Amino acid sequence: MLIAGPTAPAQAVTYGTPTIALSASYLSGAVGATGDPVVNVTVGQSGADASALTVSASASSKASVAGTGDVTVTGAGAVRQLAVTARGRGYTNLTVKVAGLGGKSATKTLYYAASAAVQNPADARYLTGSADASAAVDVGGGYAVVADDESNVLRLYDRSRSGAPVKTWDFSSQLGVSKEVDIEGATRIGNTIYWTGSLGNNKDGEYKAPRNTVFTNTVSGSGSGTQLAYGRSYKKLRDDLVAWDQANGNRYGFAAGTADGEAPKQIDGFNVEGLEFAPGSTTTAYLGFRAPLAPAVPGGKALLVPVTNFDQVLASGAKAVFGAGVELDLGGLAVRDIRKNAAGQYLILAGSWAADDNSDPYALYQWDGVAGHAPVKRADLPTTDPGGWEAIAEVPDLTAAGARVQLVTDSGSADLYGDGTEAKDLTHPEWKKARAAWFTLNP
Repeated sequence: MLIAGPTAPAQAVTYGTPTIALSASYLSGAVGATGDPVVNVTVGQSGADASALTVSASASSKASVAGTGDVTVTGAGAVRQLAVTARGRGYTNLTVKVAGLGGKSATKTLYYAASAAVQNPADARYLTGSADASAAVDVGGGYAVVADDESNVLRLYDRSRSGAPVKTWDFSSQLGVSKEVDIEGATRIGNTIYWTGSLGNNKDGEYKAPRNTVFTNTVSGSGSGTQLAYGRSYKKLRDDLVAWDQANGNRYGFAAGTADGEAPKQIDGFNVEGLEFAPGSTTTAYLGFRAPLAPAVPGGKALLVPVTNFDQVLASGAKAVFGAGVELDLGGLAVRDIRKNAAGQYLILAGSWAADDNSDPYALYQWDGVAGHAPVKRADLPTTDPGGWEAIAEVPDLTAAGARVQLVTDSGSADLYGDGTEAKDLTHPEWKKARAAWFTLNP
């Protein structure tokens, strides 16, 4: 008869120290926002299944901005999603903790900033990574490529969500520039996107050669799969415009507006902010001017200048040829953007020519693109804090009832978080952001 020996004791499990990693250490939200960005929290522990670990967060500095009860952690397994509901404007640090087995834990600090509540927050989204959005081009599937007038980086965003860009491109080396082009206008024909710098002096009235740049990208794919390749550039458009105006009696004062010491954003300055092709044309493009007004007196008309061989200017470096200036009554406002849809319906974003214009009015005008035909106001826009309305993301069918358009702000000079720091000067890119908002057009 065999007698069983004693059973060996179970081997004790040894648990390692838990690990925790955040997809971003800096996060920006807004009071009352819908769909603010989230942070992925990746956790693990040797000897333990990740689903057995507990993730929590607590306020470690200013609970009036966001407290422990304002943080939500969802998901299971190795990757969790952390969302913050802003309680107030400002900054706070949040301690994110993973509690593992064996009584072991680990923490990370999430640095959080919240901007103030805005009008109609459900219609607002925040495009993070840059505050100085200046032009936007639709690439399908609810995505747009957005330019920045403080750098040459182009960013691809999902327009339906707040958060960081999906992709970025910087064509500075191909353009042969080390400073910003001051991208202000853009349009697309087929698979080519055209971009233009402001063509004006800098804010101190100094000529900076990179600003006298227009260039193209070739687009492949669409939506989140969009890819951009560098095309061609032209760096004499400003010179061509000045020579054309001088040959036609200096009607618009381009030579004076581009003179040394002349700031671009004044009523008789020189600053391009809009670019769109003429009706039914793939050769003639309108340059929309923030300044000057035409004539350059208070209450003057907004100015478009047609470049009749714009395609060849970029394709072969041909000297620009111009048509007669188009002068539009936008109620004393200037062109901040101009965009048309596939049906040839134009929408003009009108705003002040002034440099510090957050308190000045903005409006949207519908136009048919024909010189001599008057634009019709479709909406008055609220003045913005933070930022000024700067770009039209996409033009809807303007005949449809309840048509809605999404606009994007340049928030670079805004004090987003109440500490006196302009957004463009914030240290952390994740805290920089532009606002995109939908507006319903009046019948």
